[in-house]
Amino acid sequence: MSRVYITRTSSFLPNSAVSNDEMEEYLGIINGNKSRSKALILRNNKIKQRYYALAKGGKTTHSNAELTALAVKNLFKDNPDEIKEVDLLCCGTSSPDQIMPSHGVMVHGQLPEMNSIEVTTPSGNCCAGMHALKHAYMSLKLEDKDKAVSTGSERFSVLLKSENFEEEVQELSKLQEPNELQDLPYLAFEKDFLRWMLSDGAGAFILEREPNKEGLSLEINWMEAVSFANQEDTCMYMAGEKMADGGLKGFAEFTPQENVKQSVYSIKQDARQLDGKIVELSFKKVPEIFKKHNLSSEDLDYFLVHMSSYYFEDKIAKHWDDLGMHIPKEKWFANLGTKGNVGAGSIYLMVDELLHSGNLKKGQKILLVVPESARFSYVYCLLTVS
Repeated sequence: MSRVYITRTSSFLPNSAVSNDEMEEYLGIINGNKSRSKALILRNNKIKQRYYALAKGGKTTHSNAELTALAVKNLFKDNPDEIKEVDLLCCGTSSPDQIMPSHGVMVHGQLPEMNSIEVTTPSGNCCAGMHALKHAYMSLKLEDKDKAVSTGSERFSVLLKSENFEEEVQELSKLQEPNELQDLPYLAFEKDFLRWMLSDGAGAFILEREPNKEGLSLEINWMEAVSFANQEDTCMYMAGEKMADGGLKGFAEFTPQENVKQSVYSIKQDARQLDGKIVELSFKKVPEIFKKHNLSSEDLDYFLVHMSSYYFEDKIAKHWDDLGMHIPKEKWFANLGTKGNVGAGSIYLMVDELLHSGNLKKGQKILLVVPESARFSYVYCLLTVS
């Protein structure tokens, strides 16, 4: 089978960076009150700025498909006609602009300069971008395709605007019984939590079977993925509600009125389950994967892990140490604080920034780890600088 290389990377971040103090100027405030949890969440996640596909006041500036297409176009900014050589487009996201058609074909529709080609769209959350990369990687490795583009992107901001929660808050304000009000802080937190965590952007890679003749490439040595949904309940979800027994009730099982009044379409996360599971499970398969590929932590020059919050950084480091696989912090690379949590796009933005940093040298090894809390899935990838 062929060797496969990432020969070019790009990104697109909409508009100007948004500081912590400016967030509600874009997302709005709910029921006339500023969030009580915002300061705590931002203190824990340590995100200083992010990007929104919104103008102040909440007007949309870009769709997810547009963000992704602009990242793809950036791959070919020096040679626009080269885009016609692409014969596979793989686009991963957890926040498509619509349920149908797929996100991938909508991106393809934004690229009329591209030929009529195969397009795939992995469904999922943070791992969706990595699943797109793996489909492209395997297609080239099997010599089914010649030049592929994979992408990871999100446009969360439109889902985080205050108007999406106003109806529910109005309904809650009508509750009078004290026992009904007891659960309000937690009910609000599982939705308000993500308003201060998520942001927008897109990244893209070109994959080929030969490295660049000039400049650096990243050889994909292997990719491994695992899901723990067979043993874990849902943690992060959208267009559904989590039931008392841990099951998920989808939006189609609610009445239209319930969907609006309960903000069923909003993104939600069980923060307590997240804290207890996301790091622990990410290491469950690591010894097996390292043994399979004859890899040691000492072989690594860079470690890139998608973190939703810097709150998890020390927990991740401790788990490496507990396995006897210490990775010094100087080998870690992250840009969460300046780019925000872009879900399926975050690992693309990290690789793009690192590749263009001027710090990489041929022969260096880079480990990518992307966790997904939706129902606890993980993707691991080893790259070698070529």
